[in-house]
Amino acid sequence: MVQPLPEKKIVTRLRANYTAVQELAAQGMSKAAIGRKLGLHQATVRKFANARSIEDLTAVTEQRTHVVDPFTGYLHQRWNEGERNATQLFREIQQKGYPGGELAVQRYLRSFRKGRGHAPHPGPKPPTVRQVTSWIMTHPDRVDSRDAAKLRDIRNRDQSLDRLVKHVRAFAVMMTSRHGDRLDDWITAAENDTMAPLAGFARNLRRDIDAIRNGLTLPHSSGPVEGSINRIKMIKRQMFGRAGLLLLRKRALLAR
Repeated sequence: MVQPLPEKKIVTRLRANYTAVQELAAQGMSKAAIGRKLGLHQATVRKFANARSIEDLTAVTEQRTHVVDPFTGYLHQRWNEGERNATQLFREIQQKGYPGGELAVQRYLRSFRKGRGHAPHPGPKPPTVRQVTSWIMTHPDRVDSRDAAKLRDIRNRDQSLDRLVKHVRAFAVMMTSRHGDRLDDWITAAENDTMAPLAGFARNLRRDIDAIRNGLTLPHSSGPVEGSINRIKMIKRQMFGRAGLLLLRKRALLAR
């Protein structure tokens, strides 16, 4: 004789809450009072109170439990590829015809996060935002070959990020090679792109564009001046309350 499958915990919990709500409602207690007594949201109490039977609730729950099943293979594949964002995975299977809601996807993936159930083999951990930013801001010749491969993969997957990398590296070439003559074209290209933060940065450059263009073109820099000021400030702090202006002047002149 085939033994019946054990009842799911969520169904058992629904059955207990449904029974409690029905009993309290029969005693004349308001839905708000029932919610406070059982620790349930008023909408949940209303759903239990208006249900004709527990089967109406459990049928919906069982249906939601299995609605993800046709898409589990794809979810396993994307999880092994390093995608951990439930919202992103929900959108992807939605495009493949998934009829359910995002909550069912979150519940299905929750067991993988906590190491319960038949979780797929864990894939490589996706890079952090800090890591990707570091790869973008570093000269391409100085990026580790493995990190460069990861960045190429990300750029192939996301066209917006690919365009961002091109803008950043073009600006870096202007800074390091003194190509201030390219500044206007760079600003125009950034403003015409769809990335609002980048366009805002480009617009702000126009406020003092002459100075910025000179800074990207001429060999002169305020760096030595700033360095001398910081050195004098350091000497002053070292001598605070210990010596007068003459010694400060002598140390500043002799400091190199």
